[in-house]
Amino acid sequence: MEALDDLTYKIIKCAMLVHRSLGNGFQEVIYQRALAIEFKINGLLSQREIEQDIFYKSTKIGTRRVDFIVENDIIVEIKALISLENVHLAQTKNYLNAFNKPTGLLINFGAPSLQFKKIFNSKGTP
Repeated sequence: MEALDDLTYKIIKCAMLVHRSLGNGFQEVIYQRALAIEFKINGLLSQREIEQDIFYKSTKIGTRRVDFIVENDIIVEIKALISLENVHLAQTKNYLNAFNKPTGLLINFGAPSLQFKKIFNSKGTP
């Protein structure tokens, strides 16, 4: 398994290629589909639209769906917005905890330049 930093670098590179090719202005699902293709071309194993049950005091209260899990280690949440806001960071942090993953990337294709934030699991998952 590659180091997480190497993986995040490869994921960001794939996102840059997609953004460079498509530009901004499409719906999120278009970028998601293109990114899945780019991951495959670059040899990154990814799962798309993975659901996770959410519990409160041992009672299932709903589910959440993350855009990608790459190499079974990194959560990738994508947006197609004018700009990222704190609520999007909080959402990605919650996904890290719910899916018990160490690292996440929040990637925004909606701005004229690709935006991304690297996020770490606050619960200290190895």
